[in-house]
Amino acid sequence: MKKTIIIDDQATSRLFVKKIIETEFDEIKVVAEADGVQKGLDVIKKYNPDIVFLDIDMPDGTGFDLLSNLDEIDFKLIFITAHSEFAIKAIKFSAIDYILKPFDKAEIIEATKRALQKIDKEKEKIRIDAFLSNLDVRTNKKIVLNTADNIYVVNVEDIIRCVSEGNYTVFYIKDKNPIMMSKILKEYEQLLSDYGFIRIHRSHLVNINHIERFVKDDSMLIMSDRSEVPVSSRKKDILIEELGKL
Repeated sequence: MKKTIIIDDQATSRLFVKKIIETEFDEIKVVAEADGVQKGLDVIKKYNPDIVFLDIDMPDGTGFDLLSNLDEIDFKLIFITAHSEFAIKAIKFSAIDYILKPFDKAEIIEATKRALQKIDKEKEKIRIDAFLSNLDVRTNKKIVLNTADNIYVVNVEDIIRCVSEGNYTVFYIKDKNPIMMSKILKEYEQLLSDYGFIRIHRSHLVNINHIERFVKDDSMLIMSDRSEVPVSSRKKDILIEELGKL
C-alpha cells in the first residue's frame, strides 16, 4: 500500500483529490492531509509518504519553502498549482509532475498512475534538487532530461542545438554525448525560447549563444561544435534580427 499525503490550503481541493484517489486506486491510502507549510512538514516527517500532492501557494508560505525545509526528500512529488507561468516552466524544466486548478479528474488519475510507475526516490531527489536550483534567478538554469535508462541534469547554457527526429528530439550538448528524448521538438521550443533558443528550421532549434558564423549565401549556421545547421528561407530574417541583438 502506497502512503499518500495531500497538502493544500483549500479543504475542497483536498477532498476532491482524496475522493479520486480512494475511488480509483486500491493500492493507495491517503494517510494525512495538511493546509499549510508547517503542518505539511509535520505530517511528512510523521508518515514518511510515498507520494505527496503539494500546493504551491499557501497562507504560511509556498510548496517551495516546504521542500527547502526538508532534510531529505524521498517521495514522489505531484505539484498542485493554478495557472502560474513561472512555476509551470520551472516544473517542466525539472520533469516533475503537476496538476492544474481548476482540477480535471483525468489529469489527477494520469499523474497518479505515472507516480505509481516511477516511484524511484533517488531519481525524484535529482529532479527536485534541480527544480529548487532553478527557482534561484541567480543560478544558471538546469533542465532535467529523463530517459528510460538515465536522468540527465543539463545546464541550459551548454545545450548547443536540438534536432527533431520524428516524434523524438536529440539534444546536442557541449562536451557530452547526444541525448535522445521521446518528445517532439515543439515542446522544447516552448520551454527554451526565453533562454536564447530560436527555431531556424522545422527540424532545428539552436542556442543563439553557440552560433559561430552564419553563411548567408548557403543559409547555413556553423555552431560551436562545428556542426552545420540549415536555416529555412522564412526564418532567415528573424535569425539576422536576433543576431543583431547580441
